[in-house]
Amino acid sequence: MQHPPHQSLQVAAIAVPKSRVPSREEDGPWHAEAVCRRDEAGLFFAPSKEPTAARLSREEAAKRVCARCPVMVACREHALLQPEPYGVWGGLTAAERRVVLARMRRRAAELRQSPGAGPIAAAG
Repeated sequence: MQHPPHQSLQVAAIAVPKSRVPSREEDGPWHAEAVCRRDEAGLFFAPSKEPTAARLSREEAAKRVCARCPVMVACREHALLQPEPYGVWGGLTAAERRVVLARMRRRAAELRQSPGAGPIAAAG
C-alpha cells in the first residue's frame, strides 16, 4: 500500500507527515478509540533537532499515554505492518519497532532454514 505524498500537519507545533497521523477513514475503526487522537498528539512525533534528554522524556510520556489506550495492540500491529518509520505507535518507538521487525525477520528466516519447518507429519 502506498501513501500519498507527505503533507505537513501542525500538531502541538510539530510538523507531522499527514499520512502518519491516525485517521478513521484510512485505517479502520480502531483509530476512533485511540487516546492519542485527543490532546496528546504532539508527544508522539519528534520535533526536528530534539535534544536526546527531551526526546527520551517525551517518548516515556507518550508510552504512558499508550499504556492506558484501549487500542494499543491494534495500533502496534498497524505500525509493524506498515511499517511506520516515525513516532511512538502502540507503545513502541521507531527504534524499538525496528528491533521487533528485525527479530521477526530473523525468526522467519530461521523457520525457513529449519529442517522441521515443513508441514507437521501426522503421528501414526
